[in-house]
Amino acid sequence: MVRLTAGHRPAIAVACALSLVASAMGLAQPLLARQVVDAAGHGPVAWPLLLLAGLFVAEAVTGAVGRFLLERMGERVIRTLRHGLVAHLLRLDMREYGRHRSGDLISRVTADTTVIREATAQALVDLVTGLLVSAGALALMAWLDPVLLLLVAATVAAAAVLVTSLLSGIRGAAERTQGAIGGIAADLERALGALPMVRVTCAEDREAARIGTRVDSAYHAGVDTAKLASFMSSAVELAVQGSFLVVLVIGGMRVGDADSLGELLAFLLYASYLVVPLSSVFRAVGLLQRGMGAYHRVEQALSLPRETTGTGGTAGTGGTIGTGGATGTAGTAGARRNAPATTGPPDALTLRDVHFGYRPGRPVLRGVSLCVPHRGQVALVGRSGAGKTTIFSLAARFYDTQAGVVLFDGRPASELTRRQCRERIALVDQNTHVLHGTLWDNITYAVPDAGVAQVDRVVRLANLTDVVERLPGGLACVLGERGTTLSGGERQRVALARALLTRPSLLLLDEPTSHLDAINEAALSQVMRDISRECALLVIAHRLSTVQNADRIYVLDAGCVIASGTHDELLLSSTAYRELAIAQTLREADEKGGTR
Repeated sequence: MVRLTAGHRPAIAVACALSLVASAMGLAQPLLARQVVDAAGHGPVAWPLLLLAGLFVAEAVTGAVGRFLLERMGERVIRTLRHGLVAHLLRLDMREYGRHRSGDLISRVTADTTVIREATAQALVDLVTGLLVSAGALALMAWLDPVLLLLVAATVAAAAVLVTSLLSGIRGAAERTQGAIGGIAADLERALGALPMVRVTCAEDREAARIGTRVDSAYHAGVDTAKLASFMSSAVELAVQGSFLVVLVIGGMRVGDADSLGELLAFLLYASYLVVPLSSVFRAVGLLQRGMGAYHRVEQALSLPRETTGTGGTAGTGGTIGTGGATGTAGTAGARRNAPATTGPPDALTLRDVHFGYRPGRPVLRGVSLCVPHRGQVALVGRSGAGKTTIFSLAARFYDTQAGVVLFDGRPASELTRRQCRERIALVDQNTHVLHGTLWDNITYAVPDAGVAQVDRVVRLANLTDVVERLPGGLACVLGERGTTLSGGERQRVALARALLTRPSLLLLDEPTSHLDAINEAALSQVMRDISRECALLVIAHRLSTVQNADRIYVLDAGCVIASGTHDELLLSSTAYRELAIAQTLREADEKGGTR
């Protein structure tokens, strides 16, 4: 709580002061009430009654202002926490997204922080002011009647012992509840993200049962929390009722002996006033336990490693290279030693003897070397799992090499920040990302301030004109979640237009024709030729029509470059490429035959 409320101490101080002032006004009221009762029948009581009414109204107003300041402070604390948590989650190391479910991470930003807000806005100040007000009430009760106070204190102490024994259980149950809620969000996102597959395979009942298991877990954890909280509330209520009964019985018996009716009334009022702060203290302790359970999950998310923002990389995070004998970090000095000796301008992208693996002992790239010049088209081909997409991930600086070096414009990646590297590139991957929003928003995502002429240019280049004309509202048409209103090929062309708008030095295309028909594929091939005259183009493709016009083709197998050259050269010199070409030719022939 001390860490969470840093920067909000003045607001907390003012809120506490107002709460204490309001409580002081409340504590003064029983004394005035005693004077009114004792003075009744002996003289005028108008002024004491007016003063009592004034204190009552002033207490209500002061308490309301203090409560508002507390609630606003709580909202500000959670706003700061959510800002930091969102910023952290968006910058996690790429490996962490494979280790944690996104729905559960989202739940920590939404559900868990809501619980923390309650603990911050209410529990913290209620605990402080409740204890202080209780102390004041107890002091005045001791002044009025120490004997009755001892009886009340014994009753309250019994309840406090019971409440203390329940606190750890409340925290554990609250943490299980928040974990189950995160599981619900993760499983529901999983099902909704693959809804067409779920529907076609008639798996709605199975998915509902899977999510229902999480719902049941949340229910049972919530019931456990409610059970413990109910016992705690009952203990507090019994303590309050027992205190009143003790005061009424014992105090009533003593009225007429030594005590006056006014003193008994004042003591009863203080006993009733003691109920609210004591209840707030017990409630605050319970809220703090639930808040700590939620904050534990938030701290877990905040402790996840994030992507480095400065120069250099975090080599070695994927473990030791299984083959090739290279481990550790390829530093700047090694990069300069391995840099290609060129007489002309440096290439847009160079890989030199790159080794990489996502897990220790499981290398994906084993000494890959290749160059992508500033103009022209370079293609990567090979069987699935050969390492083509991994090369794209390294070029986008999603990961750092474990050995070898990646150079951008002749500069080692270790000398550049990730942002500097990514400002040079644009990526269109197989999983084309279309966000909820307008077509204009999706195209201008990377360049929000783009003008109409710039957007029109990339719309024509990506062959999106017919899509714009077909959609109601054109570029202002709101696309569905994940672009469900567009076909696969149209989504791919939207992603291509978005990439072209940035005018990258290096454009990465992963299977750009996989969702296109023959006509659009031919149009895209022409677009790729036009783009290659302006910037470097690195393409992953299986179709011959995509790669046969490439200036250079690299053939990968098992994480190694086994051949390179033009299409015609590789047909003559590379058995692996020739087999891929024959297989693709037969496949395309079968597709054409099926179409006919």
